[in-house]
Parts: sequence; structure tokens; C-alpha cells
Amino acid sequence: MDQQKLRTLVFEKTGVRIDIDDPIFALVALNEAVLAEAVERHVELLDDATADLADQVRALQQSGYLGNGGTPAPRPAALVTAAPGPVQAAAAQEKRAIAIAGGAALLCAFVVLAGQALLLRPAPAPAPVMVAKELTPEQSSALRDGDKLAKAVAKLDPKTRAAIAAEMQKP
Repeated sequence: MDQQKLRTLVFEKTGVRIDIDDPIFALVALNEAVLAEAVERHVELLDDATADLADQVRALQQSGYLGNGGTPAPRPAALVTAAPGPVQAAAAQEKRAIAIAGGAALLCAFVVLAGQALLLRPAPAPAPVMVAKELTPEQSSALRDGDKLAKAVAKLDPKTRAAIAAEMQKP
């Protein structure tokens, strides 16, 4: 976490100056820690779900329902019946449900990974920070004299003030 970059960003957007020792940076650090922990948990869950999905796909391939263009491998003649019964219809529905669940799991994994890719981008290069220098005694004196002159001009009549303003506009 680059505190100077955050200070600059807040000042550019809101005009509010934040000190490096401001308690808001403790909140930023806490937010980073919570976000990192949440991302770790989600990555672990995605890894587990991916492993489970891979196991299911392997099981479907071994049983002959994947890998042959979606058609099951030939079955032994003892298992083939002339008319499909309720057991075969239930098996077909179960296969369909497994395929739909697998597709949904892949889609969810893709959406989560895409979201992480969008949200966890590397930080851009920090913006240069301009640090103001101390005023010299001459500059401080000139500012005080300018304030005194402004107060004196405010007490003059409008015609004289207009003439002074016109003179100050000239190069």
C-alpha cells in the first residue's frame, strides 16, 4: 500500500489533505487484509470445485459417456433391452442433470475467475508528489504587506479602487 499515492488520489478527487499518520490508513490496511483473506478462500474453493469437476469428467469418460462425440460406448448385449424402461429413463435424466451441473460449474468458475482478473489488477505507477517548500522571510513579508494593502484599498472610495484595479491589470 503506497500511502503517498493514496494521499495524492484523495486530494485530487476531494481536495481533502490526509496526513500519513491519519487513522484512515489503519482502516485501509484492515480492508486489504480482509480482501486478501477473502480472495484466498475463494481461490481455495475454486480449486476444490475444479478438482471435483475434473473427477466427475474423468468418471464420465471412463464410463464411456464422454469422449465419443457424446454417444455412449457400446454396452454388452446382456444390458441392452428392446424397450427403454423407467430405469433407463431415470439414468438418462441423471446423465442430463450431471451434464447440466458440470456446465453450470464451469460457467461459474469462469465468471469468478473473470471477476478476479478484473478486480485484482496491478496498481498503476504512483503519481509524482509535489512537496511545498518553506517560504523565505522575504516572501512572508511580501504576503503580510499584500494583506495590509488589500485592507487599505478596501477602505478607499469606489473610483480610486477602480483605478487601482485597472493599474494592477496592466503588465
